[in-house]
Amino acid sequence: MNNLLQKLRGTGVAVVTPFKKDFSVDFDSIKNLVDFLIENGVNYIVVQGTTGEASTLNEQEKVLSRTAYVKANNNRVPLVIGIGSNDTRSVTEYIVNADLEGFCAILSVAPFYNRPTQNGLYRHFSAISSVSSLPIILYNVPLRTGCNLEPSTSIKLAKNHKNIIGIKDASGDLNQMSNLISNRPKDFLIVSGDDESAYQSILKGADGVISVAAGCIPKQFSNIINIALKNDADSSRKHFEDIQRLLILLFKEGNPTGLKAALSINKLCENILRLPLIPASNKLYVEIENYFLNNI
Repeated sequence: MNNLLQKLRGTGVAVVTPFKKDFSVDFDSIKNLVDFLIENGVNYIVVQGTTGEASTLNEQEKVLSRTAYVKANNNRVPLVIGIGSNDTRSVTEYIVNADLEGFCAILSVAPFYNRPTQNGLYRHFSAISSVSSLPIILYNVPLRTGCNLEPSTSIKLAKNHKNIIGIKDASGDLNQMSNLISNRPKDFLIVSGDDESAYQSILKGADGVISVAAGCIPKQFSNIINIALKNDADSSRKHFEDIQRLLILLFKEGNPTGLKAALSINKLCENILRLPLIPASNKLYVEIENYFLNNI
C-alpha cells in the first residue's frame, strides 16, 4: 500500500473522454492523449471523472473507453477510475460487478443532488468501502454536489476504513485543506482538486493534485507541482503565475469545455462535447488559441 501511495503523489490528470464529430467515443485519440500525458511527466491518470463526462456515457461506452485507456497506458503509470452515484446501492453494486482490471484505485465522488448529512455521507462511503476490492479515494467537490464532505467526516472514514486511502478535495478552501492535513492519519493522501490553489495546498503539506489543466499543459503543470513538493514557495508561485491566465480561460465556460478547446487547438482530440455541455464560444476558443500561440 505504501508503494501505491507514493505513486499517487505528484500530478494526476483528470482526463477527457474524446468524441468524434458524430459524438461516438474516439478511441484513436485516447491513445494519443495517454502518450502525450505520460511523455510530458504526469504521475498518474484519472479516467471517467467529471472531466471525462462520465455522466453522458452509457455502460457499454464506459467499459470500452476504460479498456482503451488501460490498453493505451500499458502499465506505464497508475490508473484511477471514477465511480460514483447519488444512489448508494447502485454504486456498491456497480463496484462489485465491474471489471476494473488495470486500475489501482477508485475515485468516488460525494453523492450529488440529494444533499445528505455528514452522517449520511459517512454511511455512503462506509458502504462503498465494505464492498470494494480496490483502494478508495474520496472526492469532495461541493460546487457540483451541493454538499461539503467535512474534514472531520473524511478523517473518521480514513481512521475506520483501511481501504479509504485518500481524498481529492476540490473545495478550493485552503483552511479546509489545512484542517485535513493537520488531522489526517498516517499514510492518508491529501490531494488538491483545485488547479488554482493546488501549489499552495502542497506547500501546506498536501501530496499532490488531480488536475484539469495538466491535461493540456502536463509538462508545465507537473513542473509547478514538483517544485512545490520541494517546498520552494517562490519558484512555484512564479511558475504558477506564468499559467494563471490559461487557468482562467480553461474554466471560463466550465469544464471540460475549455480543456477540450485547448486539446483541439493542439490537435489531440476534436472539440466535441455531449449535451448538456457545449463547445467553447468562438471568443473563448480564440483566446485559448492565442494563449498557446504566444506562450507555449
